[in-house]
Amino acid sequence: MIGNAKRATFAAQVVFAALAACAFPDAARAGDRYALVITGANGGDAYAQKYAKWRRSFVATLRDKFHYDPERLIVLADVPPRPGAGQTLQPRSGQAGDAAAEGVTPATRENVRAALADLRKRMTKDDQLLVLLIGHGTSLDGEEAKFNLVGPDLSASDWSELLRPLPGRLVFVNTTGASFPFLRKLARKGHVVLTATDTAAQQFETVFPEFFIKAFEDPAADLDRNNRVSMWEAFTYASAGVRQFFEQKGQLPTERPLLDDTGAGVGREAANPGTDGAIARITYLEPDAALTLPADTALAGLMRRRAELETMLEELKARKESTPPDQYDADLEKLLVEIARLSAQIRAKS
Repeated sequence: MIGNAKRATFAAQVVFAALAACAFPDAARAGDRYALVITGANGGDAYAQKYAKWRRSFVATLRDKFHYDPERLIVLADVPPRPGAGQTLQPRSGQAGDAAAEGVTPATRENVRAALADLRKRMTKDDQLLVLLIGHGTSLDGEEAKFNLVGPDLSASDWSELLRPLPGRLVFVNTTGASFPFLRKLARKGHVVLTATDTAAQQFETVFPEFFIKAFEDPAADLDRNNRVSMWEAFTYASAGVRQFFEQKGQLPTERPLLDDTGAGVGREAANPGTDGAIARITYLEPDAALTLPADTALAGLMRRRAELETMLEELKARKESTPPDQYDADLEKLLVEIARLSAQIRAKS
């Protein structure tokens, strides 16, 4: 435990760090946001229309509301390429304007692999990638599942191997039936994983994607009223929507969404207690304010490092309930002292 003298010093350091942060409000995290949005094999016109509607709505949110750079927003769907034109699209009837506007390419295994290979070259450890899967899922043996693409599919294990080398934070949302094995396969430190089901046996068509996408447009999803919707808030909102959907129909639910951000691969439902959720609460699809770096390379390095420590501080605070008190106090003090030290150096150079 922290003694009285040490606690007084600790409190002073907390105040100093807080004042330093206020003195440099532009020192926000500077990572870029990337998104890979995929609607897989349609399996019929009714599904095609529904998936296209969801895809257009979500892509519009990322592009128009969150201002994602078009070069960092990759969209794949069940649309055929124009013969002899590589990835150039020849959309089906009724899809021409939408597919062209979104820059959609066919949702094939080869295109998924190519997109992720390109992202591995472009992303850094400070960046964040969202992967959103909408469509049909298939359970293989209870331990493995596939997301249905146009042509050969990719299993949860395949996705895990493809995503493992990517730096930065991953937000992976599989909204399909039988999606639970993806949570087990993709869970690890630095990953926020959402699935529409809590078992591979739940293979019915899901309603989770409708409510998840709506969360970023409905002010009611912003539970803490900070004018941003975190991944935890979107998950909570969508989970409540799923529950109400089945209650209104008088049916037993055929899907139970889960979220994992501890890396344990177990996950939790929004309404149930559990250790998962701390990181999701401070993870946003909306980009953070840009970090304005000065021309002075030494000063820029100090500001970049302080931004990294501030991110670590937020993550530590988010894990407070699941961290032993002595360890939490020690880690908090260490981070605050280092942030205060860097802030003093930045102030001296500014």
